[in-house]
Amino acid sequence: MNSLPSEQISNQVRLQNRLLYIAAGFVVVFALILTLSPAVRYNSWLVAYRWHHWIGVLTWGLGFYLTQKNLIRRLPDNDPYLLPSAGLLSGWGLLTIYRLDPLLGIKQTIWLAVCLVWLNVLIGIPNLLDLLRRYKYLLLTAGLSLTAITLLFGTYPGGTGPGLWLGFGSIYLQPSELLKLLLVLYLSAYLAGKHLAHLRILEILKPTFVIILVATALLLVQRDLGTTALILIIYTICLYIATGRLEVLLISFFLLAFAGLTGYALFDVIRLRIEAWLNPWLDPSGRSYQIVQSLLAVAAGGVIGQGPGLGSPGVVPVAHSDFIFAAIAEETGLAGSVGLLMVFGLLVSRGFILSLKANTHFKRYLAAGLTASLIVQAILIIGGNLRLLPLTGVTLPFLSYGGSSLLTSFTCLALIMMTGSEMDEDPAPLVSAKPQIILSGILLLGIFSLGLVNAWWSYLRADSLLSRTDNPRRGISDRFVQRGALLDRANRPINITEGTQGSYVRKYIYPSLATTTGYTSPAYGQAGLEAALDGYLRGLQGAASSTIWWNHLLFGQPPAGIDVRLSIDLNLQAFTDKTLSGKKGAAVLLNARTGEILAISSSPGFDPSTLEKQWKNLVNSPDTPLLNRAVQGLYPANSALGPFILSTATQQGGLPPLDAATLAQASRTCALPVPTKSVPNWGTLISSGCEPAGLMLTSNFSALQIQQVLNSYGLTAQPELLIPVAKNPNLPVITNSTQWIEDGLLVTPLQMAIASAALSNGGKRPIPLLAMAVHTPHQGWVVLASKPADSISPNTNVEQTVSLLSRSGTPFWESIGKGSTPSSPVTWYLGGTTKDWYGQPVSLAVLLEEDNPVFAQQAGRSILQQILNMP
Repeated sequence: MNSLPSEQISNQVRLQNRLLYIAAGFVVVFALILTLSPAVRYNSWLVAYRWHHWIGVLTWGLGFYLTQKNLIRRLPDNDPYLLPSAGLLSGWGLLTIYRLDPLLGIKQTIWLAVCLVWLNVLIGIPNLLDLLRRYKYLLLTAGLSLTAITLLFGTYPGGTGPGLWLGFGSIYLQPSELLKLLLVLYLSAYLAGKHLAHLRILEILKPTFVIILVATALLLVQRDLGTTALILIIYTICLYIATGRLEVLLISFFLLAFAGLTGYALFDVIRLRIEAWLNPWLDPSGRSYQIVQSLLAVAAGGVIGQGPGLGSPGVVPVAHSDFIFAAIAEETGLAGSVGLLMVFGLLVSRGFILSLKANTHFKRYLAAGLTASLIVQAILIIGGNLRLLPLTGVTLPFLSYGGSSLLTSFTCLALIMMTGSEMDEDPAPLVSAKPQIILSGILLLGIFSLGLVNAWWSYLRADSLLSRTDNPRRGISDRFVQRGALLDRANRPINITEGTQGSYVRKYIYPSLATTTGYTSPAYGQAGLEAALDGYLRGLQGAASSTIWWNHLLFGQPPAGIDVRLSIDLNLQAFTDKTLSGKKGAAVLLNARTGEILAISSSPGFDPSTLEKQWKNLVNSPDTPLLNRAVQGLYPANSALGPFILSTATQQGGLPPLDAATLAQASRTCALPVPTKSVPNWGTLISSGCEPAGLMLTSNFSALQIQQVLNSYGLTAQPELLIPVAKNPNLPVITNSTQWIEDGLLVTPLQMAIASAALSNGGKRPIPLLAMAVHTPHQGWVVLASKPADSISPNTNVEQTVSLLSRSGTPFWESIGKGSTPSSPVTWYLGGTTKDWYGQPVSLAVLLEEDNPVFAQQAGRSILQQILNMP
């Protein structure tokens, strides 16, 4: 018999005191930050501070101080790491619950006080472990009976839910939590009294398997699937610790797999959880909502976290219970999560060390079984939060809200501490330490895997997760940080942010441009330029890296957003929108030299400020108001390709003579009557939308030659633009040149405006530009880089083409075209400035989803005339 020296006991007591001081320091600092977090979030000292949690801190501090004093007197040789670890976890969980819901925090404080009193009662009962061993059958029967009673009298504290609790007034207890502990106690006592080395595996399994079947049957009827899985795992662990036989692990593995497959086939709950686990992105707002929001919370935490009180963990359902780890990860980041996992790892090592040193087999099995049950439960729930495992619905020991869970955790703690309280005796005979080593290694590997998966979501996948439109934290952040404004080229507001910190709202000053500028909404995500320029508008681009890092460190938020100047001219935009009012169509007005989009209109449009009320109507409307027809609508070009065909014909061999017979054939079907005041030419025919004229001009060229020209005008490729642009479908196999007009090449109004710009810009096709400059905090307005224009095919004669298409007495050229789709006809108007224009060259494309060339021409001419009238 070894006597534990008093000096060693004193060292253990001092170590335990120091560790408790560290835990207390963490809790107090965390509480202080939580108190000041409103001032940080609102950047003001004139706020309502959080103080309720100090009730919990004082209760926690006093409770653990008295418990430590009692432990020194009752169990002076107890393991010095166990109580500080439980203190740190329970204090951390208590403050997190207060942060989520102060009322629940008050209730958890009461339960914590009860649990600490209960712990002190347990360690004060002489020979408690011997009593528990002696009455193992009675205790297990009581646990099963209480669980069975919930079938008749079970209730749910929240009102509607599974009846897994027994209610006594306002107090609720969950018998299944107690059942897990009693099962470990029973198995440890039963197996300690058997000579397992001489028994076959079936002889070991038979007596205990009946008990497990009864327990799991009760839980399955209640659909408490998480606890069912946990009990099966605990059963496996206890048998393996006692026998050391790998067959137990293999048999149990197959039994668990069989149970899982059976549950998947029989229970909708299991099937939905498995499917949500395998692919949560299929239904992120439905059955996978919890796990998706949990992953978003972990991603939002990043490496160092948002800071206590500065995140938005409340958007995760049941964050105070099932998803408390996600709440902790969001506000303390990967650093805090790894620290929490390390505490659980410490509990693994200390629990199994006590198991090896225990002076009886009962204590050995009990210490290992209770330690493993706590850690397995932690791995299951944290793994579910991180999508490493399917969701089980169990609680996180010492941290989750709930009296039953907390009481069970502290009871386990008391019993584990008591298994190592008689260290003056030699350890019980040990055939092999292999089961403890293997099992502790598996548990530590599980904890390590959780850390790796946590790093995957919080660091490697954080950016892609946080950019999801179903991330509500973006909308919450927008209420506290002023978002940058979208301005027109004269710095007139288009989309701005108004209000005060904590109640900022996005205002859409010119909603008619919403199909392009888009919206930012916590409910419907982002679209248009609001999405494309989100980095600048949110302050994550354009600001110094140190500023971004400092704001994230101090406030858990990005810096103030940066204003963006667009190329849009609101005067021209308003006139264009008014011109198309009441029509289905689009118009794009470009600076033909720089590619700056001066006006981009899509009709009908929508008002972003009414999304919440009108979303279903907008989505289901046959008029598709959410569609930006200017850049996302694909329409057949047909005879509208005439100007570009004409530029090829004028270069290669000149235009064919236009005698009376040719004129009659070329003008057989035209969108508008051919003018008779002057002698018609090929230009007037193309300008009037005479499709036979275009067909006659293409007949002298190969399909490849025409395709090369259309490629150089950008009509067969997707333009580069900040906002999403429709991609041309696969081009048909062209066997002759006339197919380009007859088959109706699909293009967007933006493509036609760019192609027209090449005619007005001397043969150079510009790259379209929407964002011109950003207003950075340190450098003022900074011009965004633009790409130079591309030269079109040398096999074209732009100057002669523009001359042929020009309107007499004006510095403009124009052309009408028509196309047809299976559902409706379309009308095109293309135009631009000639070399006689004194200002910057412009080009215009107007598209109507109807056969109305007269209106198209009037609309196009009025828009171009508006430019002429501008100062």
